Amino acid sequence: MERPRARAGAGVLTVTQLNHYLKSVIESDFRLREVFLRGEISNCSPHYKTGHLYFTLKDEQTSVRCVMFRTYRERLFFEPEDGMSVILRGQVTVYERDGLYQIMAYELQPEGIGALHLAFEQLKSKLAAEGLFDQERKKQLPIFPKMIGLITSPAGAVLQDLCNVIGRRYPVVRLRLYPVSVQGREAEGQIVAALEQANREGCCDLLVLARGGGSLEDLWAFNLEPVARAIAASRLPVVSAVGHETDYTISDFAADLRAPTPSAAGELVTPDGSALLEAFGMAREQCGILLREMFARNEADFAAVQEQLVFQKEELIAQRQSAWEQADRRLKEGAEGMLEKKRQALRQKVEQLELLSPMRVLLRGYSLTEMEDGSPVCWNKIAVGDRIATRMAEGTLVSQVCGICPREEVE
Repeated sequence: MERPRARAGAGVLTVTQLNHYLKSVIESDFRLREVFLRGEISNCSPHYKTGHLYFTLKDEQTSVRCVMFRTYRERLFFEPEDGMSVILRGQVTVYERDGLYQIMAYELQPEGIGALHLAFEQLKSKLAAEGLFDQERKKQLPIFPKMIGLITSPAGAVLQDLCNVIGRRYPVVRLRLYPVSVQGREAEGQIVAALEQANREGCCDLLVLARGGGSLEDLWAFNLEPVARAIAASRLPVVSAVGHETDYTISDFAADLRAPTPSAAGELVTPDGSALLEAFGMAREQCGILLREMFARNEADFAAVQEQLVFQKEELIAQRQSAWEQADRRLKEGAEGMLEKKRQALRQKVEQLELLSPMRVLLRGYSLTEMEDGSPVCWNKIAVGDRIATRMAEGTLVSQVCGICPREEVE
């Protein structure tokens, strides 16, 4: 087989040189530096590390590879998905390593629907699927708030409208302003920071997030995911009052209550002071009537109770008197019976003692000899000269011991 030969004057190129040359040719063509393409997205795959977005743009017959670097992707208001028809603005380039041409995308616009509207619907569906808008998450507003936090622009007419409405309806409430930008790049971070600060301080009973009307672009800060999540995460109830009646934002769905306008929010978060005063006056008058009726009924009841108490008192006294007399009679009868029993027992004891008394022995002719001091006569203690007393029935004979004879001598 014959080897291929280079033509005269033609050099042999490496693949790298060829790809580099093609890249320079294509990228130097001003017609290819900015192209607009219409097609359908497929094989959409964001890179997990770099954040670059890789996809294919195709029509009925052909396709072309595309890449959108992270810096451009972050500017999108929506998330590209497979099957989505878009209009792309970008530049034709060559990926030298593989020798393939591709489109470096700078912008993407959904075909037939605005990018902001699509982004709104995508985020709404995403957060709704997470349960962020569920009614069970909604917090009740306090009926009589002591302090209301206002998250809004300090320079707009919205703040003045809120102060006027709230001051007219419920002048006793205090207001705490959290100044933020409500439009532009700074608005997102400032609104999230204000919500977090209000929850840290904890001095407010509820928060009102407010802005006047405007285009979808003007209200876009209230359609951003960080703002919606900060509202849902708030421990304090949040009322969203953004735009006019027909304007709906993601913040409205995430908030605990949506107000159609900022002025309407001022009415929703406060009770009507005039109505409260009128109701209080009527309640006070009604209370007076009820109190007078109650006093009259109580007076009549007191008189009836007093009369009943007098009757019961007399009846009770009579019952107590009768019970006392019966108890006194029973006590006396019991005491007399007990006393008689004691008397009988005493007589029996006396009779027994009399039977045992030495005096009865003396009556039978016996005598009792004692020492003169009344102590018994003891053989081993008596001595000659001691005086002794001999007691007889008729009297006592006092003698003096002249001698002591042993028993055997007496016998």
